[in-house]
Amino acid sequence: MVWCAFMFHLVDISKCDLHKLEEGPPLQAVLTREEGLQYYRTMQVMRRMELKADQLYKQKIIRGFCHLYDGQEACAVGIESGINRTDHLITAYRAHGYTLTRGGTVREIMAELTGRRGGIAKGKGGSMHMYAKHFYGGNGIVGAQVPLGAGVALACKYQGKNELCVCLYGDGAANQGQIFETYNMAALWKLPCIFICENNKYGMGTSVERAAASTDYYKRGDFIPGLRVDGMDILCVREATKFAAEHCRSGKGPILMELQTYRYHGHSMSDPGISYRTREEIQEVRSKSDPISLLKDRMISNNMASVEELKEIDVEVRKEIEDAAQFATTDPEPPLEDLCNHIFSNEPPMEVRGTNPWAKLKSIS
Repeated sequence: MVWCAFMFHLVDISKCDLHKLEEGPPLQAVLTREEGLQYYRTMQVMRRMELKADQLYKQKIIRGFCHLYDGQEACAVGIESGINRTDHLITAYRAHGYTLTRGGTVREIMAELTGRRGGIAKGKGGSMHMYAKHFYGGNGIVGAQVPLGAGVALACKYQGKNELCVCLYGDGAANQGQIFETYNMAALWKLPCIFICENNKYGMGTSVERAAASTDYYKRGDFIPGLRVDGMDILCVREATKFAAEHCRSGKGPILMELQTYRYHGHSMSDPGISYRTREEIQEVRSKSDPISLLKDRMISNNMASVEELKEIDVEVRKEIEDAAQFATTDPEPPLEDLCNHIFSNEPPMEVRGTNPWAKLKSIS
């Protein structure tokens, strides 16, 4: 069968719940065949990359903190398709997916996880501290990226380039005092900031109902308008993000989005993820709401792609992940001389004190 490159469909999407908004995102979205295939491939890469990370962690090749993103792929891919590459994004420690959508390669991400020189942070950052252009990490302190994101939004406004900052946090961080302080400043200064709560139902091992007196996270900006979005549907996320971005760019100040999503793995690799929820619950989400399956079924039912074509993409993706894993396990670790490099950008070489006043190390930008 020959497919038309410009084939598109008008697809019905779920209505968003609104807070302090007269109208919300559209109830239909245009999906082209090209977009659908691109979204499918990116989400599959993300899913396979995380499953490979799980495998390497269990083999003790990846060590330390490691928080996996499988199940939440529609959030990262949907947000990226609703903003510009020149816009800015900051997130918490579940950051592998966003590193990919912001321009990192699978090889760079996998090599960073194994602490190798070819990693996106040259092997010094690990799972929680990856960066790319207009992407400010990966932040390990719960909720701390939210005021930092507002600072990036302040820079956007100050420089007058019509850019915005997407500032992500989880339901577990949503009760942090610093988040409410940030809401207040962002609203007062009308900062172009999209605050996004990725509500995956559990903060570590605590369900949202046990952690928050109000689980309507999209309303908790109080004086800031909010949207509650189906975070398992990539088109819902994309359209809501476009709507929120337009709100910010038109000078109306910040907006809050709650993406209702789900993580398949535990909080981190040290959490089996089944002591506070049942295997049946996880399986039910997988069978009814999986973001990749939802997009796949939508494309096949609308004759936008064939099963065989999507299987070919799956085979390509698996090969890409295997190649990246091979690189991540054979690339050398950074030498000790690199320890203090890259403290500053564009500065002449300088001396850095070691663990005692007599130990001198060199730092090169």
